[in-house]
Amino acid sequence: MGAVPEAPASEFIHHLPKAELHLHLEGAVDPTTLHELRQRHGEPATLAETEALYQYADFQTFLMAFKEVSVHLRGPDDYELATYRLMQRLKEENVLHAEVYVAVGVCLFRKQDFAAIFEGMERGRARGARDFGGSLLWIFDATRHFGVEAAQQVFELAVRYQDRHVAGVGIGGDEVKAPPELFRGVYGYAEANGLRLTAHAGETAGAESIWGALNLHAERIGHGLSAAQDPDLVEELAYRQIPLEICLTSNLRTGVCKTIAEHPAKSYFDQGVMIILNTDDPALFNTSLSHEYQFAQETFGFTDEHLRELARNSFEASFLAPEKKIELLSLFDAAAAR
Repeated sequence: MGAVPEAPASEFIHHLPKAELHLHLEGAVDPTTLHELRQRHGEPATLAETEALYQYADFQTFLMAFKEVSVHLRGPDDYELATYRLMQRLKEENVLHAEVYVAVGVCLFRKQDFAAIFEGMERGRARGARDFGGSLLWIFDATRHFGVEAAQQVFELAVRYQDRHVAGVGIGGDEVKAPPELFRGVYGYAEANGLRLTAHAGETAGAESIWGALNLHAERIGHGLSAAQDPDLVEELAYRQIPLEICLTSNLRTGVCKTIAEHPAKSYFDQGVMIILNTDDPALFNTSLSHEYQFAQETFGFTDEHLRELARNSFEASFLAPEKKIELLSLFDAAAAR
């Protein structure tokens, strides 16, 4: 796996207003918070033992680490704390808005009481908005290798809660085992009910996975690494301005990109593709959004003006209601003009 520099972010980056659109709630739970939850549950574990859960060697063992961390999110109070702590960290990074994936498919697979869990999430969001001032929308994520019927259950819940800060749906999990074509019907259902559409694609599978996601009418693509294999696809993404949710540190740490020199982010940018920087699972990857901007600048030679463009992209590509998007873009433009 490629090395990831740990240089602190510049003052410009730290103060730049940002939005984050590819962020998993479970992957944002840091070891200290997880240790606190384990103590609440009466588990006799040390902080070092909790930190050990965050270790992995490749993409498959990363999925296992993600599972080990998320299994400790059990009841509504756990999800409330996780959400509140996340909003606190977003405030520290000057992230004005976030769209957060929740592994609803995993909750249902574990037979958790999702209605109660959602109330906990919403309490955490409301408290966080009051205390830190941030905006947060939920994206309900289906685990694709659990199958189409399981995804339908997730999407039905998204429809049920869409008037409570649920913006859209997505599919994560094993791309190779469950290609996007299987989900055409459930995506059609979500779209017909007014939900916004995302899909993880082109992280561990080829360009055909991204084409498949576009055929599902996905409005944003999570990762999109393998688009670089297909010039026609890159041209299509640029022409249609389909945002790619780029996660540099994630791609290196999971080994899906061997070295940062091989990462296509700068090539996409130069070819007119709309890219957005994100952390994916910041606690598991030991990163922050400011670090991702710093990493991109140091690696690819993005100027401050380029980073300003990427940050503006993050608001433009959001699933915010038009009036809220205009409000945040106005705040961004005023701050960026200083």
